[in-house]
Amino acid sequence: MLIKSDFIDLKTPTGEMRTYIHQPVTNGKYPTILFYSEIFQQTGPILRSAQIVASHGYNVLVPEVFHELNSIGTVLGYDDAGREKGNADKSAKDVQSYDTDNQVIIDWAKQQSWHNGNFGAMGYCIGGHLAFRAALNPNIKATACFYATDLHTQIIPNQPGQHSMDRLADIKGELLMIWGKQDNHVPPEALSEIRQKLLATEIKFEWHEFNAQHAFMRDEGDRYDAELAALCYQMTYRFFSRNFR
Repeated sequence: MLIKSDFIDLKTPTGEMRTYIHQPVTNGKYPTILFYSEIFQQTGPILRSAQIVASHGYNVLVPEVFHELNSIGTVLGYDDAGREKGNADKSAKDVQSYDTDNQVIIDWAKQQSWHNGNFGAMGYCIGGHLAFRAALNPNIKATACFYATDLHTQIIPNQPGQHSMDRLADIKGELLMIWGKQDNHVPPEALSEIRQKLLATEIKFEWHEFNAQHAFMRDEGDRYDAELAALCYQMTYRFFSRNFR
């Protein structure tokens, strides 16, 4: 499908949050996907990925995840300075602010003529974690998490009982968990820990591990695996389609 792109600045309890909108040109009602970036916000690879998803019949909303800590429109580079700033922002943001951000996006989307009532979430790296975090919201029916970082750590600051893995009982939708076996950010013992915690619940989830490095979906750099990315996109479309029927 042909798509169009725009943005809106939404008011949240912690300040204005620029949210990029990618959606089909054709008038109609479509499911809405909350799409979460890496620590670098909406870079070229994130933009292209969001547009690819939108072209399959989705409204894709990409919030600036660290809007409280940067000027509107900030995009960090895939370099040492960008990583240092992004990781500092990750450590500085109150984890509960993600919850209020998500609710603001959902409340706004519900008022739009192009939204058909179905919400999903997806994301890469910390965005995979933030998609998982979005799944705590009862409006989210299906969530695709790609190599989600820090589900097994305390790096993202939390109040007691506010870590994402402490609130599994709040997840009502289905999860699609995708990992790279050669991901140095989420070692094998962490994968086992996360999977066992999910198995101990009644959450419906798929779990896939591939021979790939961290950020294998990012279409820049030497970790990009185009064949695997194409497969994972197809898995994600199938997953969303099944849950939104």
